[in-house]
Amino acid sequence: MSEGNFSRKGKFVNRQQFAKISTSTSKNVSKSNPHWLLIGFGLSAIAVLSATVGAILALSLSNTPLRQARLTPAEEAVFNQEETVSFDNLQIPKLSRPVNILVMGIKVTTDDVPDQSTPDVGYHALVNSFEGLSDSMLLLRFDPEKDYVTVLSIPRDTKTLVEGRGITKINDANFHGGPALAAESVSNLLDDVQIDRYIRINVQGVEKFIDALGGVNLYVPQNMKYTDHSQHLYIDLKEGQQHLDGAKALQFLRFRYDAYGDIGRVQRQQVFMRALIEQALNPRTILRMPDILSVVRAHLDTNLTTNELIAIAGFTGQKNRSNINMVMLPGDFNTPEEGELSYWLPNHEKISEIMAQHFQIEPDYYTASHESDPTKLKIAVQSNKDNQETAQKVVDYLRETGYNRVFLSQQFANQPLLETKIVAQQGDNYSAAQIRADLGVGEVIVESTGVLTSDITIQVGQDWTIPEFNHHQDGKLKRI
Repeated sequence: MSEGNFSRKGKFVNRQQFAKISTSTSKNVSKSNPHWLLIGFGLSAIAVLSATVGAILALSLSNTPLRQARLTPAEEAVFNQEETVSFDNLQIPKLSRPVNILVMGIKVTTDDVPDQSTPDVGYHALVNSFEGLSDSMLLLRFDPEKDYVTVLSIPRDTKTLVEGRGITKINDANFHGGPALAAESVSNLLDDVQIDRYIRINVQGVEKFIDALGGVNLYVPQNMKYTDHSQHLYIDLKEGQQHLDGAKALQFLRFRYDAYGDIGRVQRQQVFMRALIEQALNPRTILRMPDILSVVRAHLDTNLTTNELIAIAGFTGQKNRSNINMVMLPGDFNTPEEGELSYWLPNHEKISEIMAQHFQIEPDYYTASHESDPTKLKIAVQSNKDNQETAQKVVDYLRETGYNRVFLSQQFANQPLLETKIVAQQGDNYSAAQIRADLGVGEVIVESTGVLTSDITIQVGQDWTIPEFNHHQDGKLKRI
């Protein structure tokens, strides 16, 4: 397959056409704020830094990493030492090449730190430390050559090899070997992807950051209730549009006590990311900058330098919705026997496809597999419970168009769907864009918030209208 085109049943779409297709949105979307900050609650502190270069410069005028942990020379060598920034005529740093950053949200309690000096409070209190299990893990790619940002969510229960520990959950890596072992483990899992930098953020900092930001508005997709007296963890959120302060935001991010466990939590985290990004450029952010910078310094450990932060800020601040991709590590649940651990089992073939399309690591077989007929894609059509009739008509239309593996999802979307979305669940934005072209409506988004078993999920919104058809010579219905 050539770099410039991809095809389906004789129809070729070049890269310029693809860009037009993938960025097509409804009228309301086109009116939204075009500037987006960095994705991920794990990188939220840096997202705020991106709001103003001046604030970042105020943090430090040196090129010293904002690091709190010390790495040995061997651990330093795990990360690529190649220069990441250059300088423009005004001596402002800018990204000189693609950069991959491993982000970890760390949760540490008093029982994780035996020599912790905190008095016995009768429960497992949170500790501001980076030496625990990674409660969340993201690999971010900032690519100035292709002009996009990609966020790959890696479930904490992913089964993989951690050097010195054997086969275990990937969240063990930071606990046993810090950021270097975590980076090595992620690289081995992801086709030896190069990792340039790391960021560790303590979960306490997330709560304080959201408070400094003034909270976040989002639609809570279901009632969330859970109690763990041993951690003083009390989650009690109601379904519906909510304004979440730091404590409630942390409840939303930590909840994983439903049918999908940690995978459902990853999906909700992506919902949270979108909501947070939309609000991050609020003018109030600038007024709270001193508090936000304090949170960054107290709860952030990274080998990024100030110049690199400025370069990332400048690059990401110019991105719009279509230039930001979010995808979850492909895999499936295991069915553990009694007493065995529950894992997320990675799908290595689909991982290779994601790494090829979004991280420029292309195995020989990927091109051939990607040239296969997209009509063989597994497409889920999802709607609100009261819109199933329209959703069925979408299923019928796609089948008439030639898509053979389309099904009506019984997993209802439990939040309002004003606009139709074509969700590239497995990261395949090329095929999603082609489906969008065939439908003639909808916004292509790359994220893993659709139906888990699908390649593409079409979330039918209120903007969908029943198309008129003509019969072509092949006997199939064609949309006018």
